[in-house]
Amino acid sequence: MVDGFLLALAFISAYCGMGCLSLAMKPHWSQVCRRSQLDEPIAMRLRFFGVAGLLASLAACLGADHPSMACLVWVMTMSASALSVAMTLSYAPRALYWLAAVTGSVRDFQDT
Repeated sequence: MVDGFLLALAFISAYCGMGCLSLAMKPHWSQVCRRSQLDEPIAMRLRFFGVAGLLASLAACLGADHPSMACLVWVMTMSASALSVAMTLSYAPRALYWLAAVTGSVRDFQDT
């Protein structure tokens, strides 16, 4: 039961990490936050949270399995989360706006 919770946490962390890393790119930022300009401090903050999310995903995978299996699961989790973020950006880019708000990259939900 704990392993399933850790693996779900690993996927959620990887999804948030990949989402933040994608928002750190100007084309994706303009897709999600239509009127806002991406400044370098905001991009750095998003990159920091993206890397932190991926490292949290690795820690959750290591907590669920032994190291050799955890590395495999982590790589597969990152691939699945990258695909999920790509699909989100393709079909509903505004669905990632909450990531920008949670990381403090936009002032409030009424920004755009």
